[in-house]
Amino acid sequence: MAGTSLPSCLLSQGPSLLFSSSNQDSEANKCRIGITSGKRCLVRCFAKKKISFVDQILDYIEGGPKLRKWYGAPELRPKDGSLSGDDDEFEEEKEDDLDGEKDVVFVTDGDSDLGQMIILQLIVKGTRVKALVKDKRKALEAFGSYVELTTGDASDERFLKKAFKGVGAVISPTEGFLSNVKSFRGVKHAVLLSQLSVYESSGGIQAMMNSKAKKLAEQDENAAISSNVPYTIIRTGKLENSPGGSQGFNFSAGAAAKGSISKEDAARICVEALSVIPPTGLIFEVTNGEEVVSDWEGQLMKVMQRQSDKK
Repeated sequence: MAGTSLPSCLLSQGPSLLFSSSNQDSEANKCRIGITSGKRCLVRCFAKKKISFVDQILDYIEGGPKLRKWYGAPELRPKDGSLSGDDDEFEEEKEDDLDGEKDVVFVTDGDSDLGQMIILQLIVKGTRVKALVKDKRKALEAFGSYVELTTGDASDERFLKKAFKGVGAVISPTEGFLSNVKSFRGVKHAVLLSQLSVYESSGGIQAMMNSKAKKLAEQDENAAISSNVPYTIIRTGKLENSPGGSQGFNFSAGAAAKGSISKEDAARICVEALSVIPPTGLIFEVTNGEEVVSDWEGQLMKVMQRQSDKK
């Protein structure tokens, strides 16, 4: 399943996950999970330990917990909110650590809808993920041991030095993170989802409501451009809560100001953007449209070539 995006049915519609529990069997404390898809019905019973939502998804996709280790989770963590090696006190890092293996993707705002969709798609691809969240306990219940969780202030250099350890790429799906980062040292690629085109095209009361978000989006884009790190800025149209995977795309200039895109599709593009690291930077607009994309690496290379031809 590596290399595929998270099916829309698991995020929005189609097969349903039904949970029921009973206190009558206190000795076994069993939890039943029924997964229905068309005429098929799979019922699995788990004793004592309640597994996370991501565990359930991977069990459904791949047919059992035996493949969890491939996805980076050899065993479930205790549900007490504790994380090994994540203490309040920061240890001083050696300079050599910054030059080690960089195969982790750091996702900001992991509590948001977009952040969670991006994280789920990265997990299904078998990518190592570290996420910045506000509520560690809730995130731990959702993602289990598939994600390394961290909380902190992006403007705190000491925090970021620790958070970016092992990180090769950063995906920022919402405004306000990149502009606070003073150093991207060690990061090889920054991916920013930007709503700047939407904010710039709004007028009247809506423009007043978007003024703060617009300023943050401008600051984030400027931070990415001046970061001295290869960056990809994805300017999307208005984000919608509709299912992804059912429509094509529109990459034409000016599309983002008028069009819209499902959050799930936007999350997928953020993940796919990791496959193409531009020499310096890549900025493009995208909405849902008519163009069908089967080869994302090839599509992004085409978009990058178009940008290069305009210079």
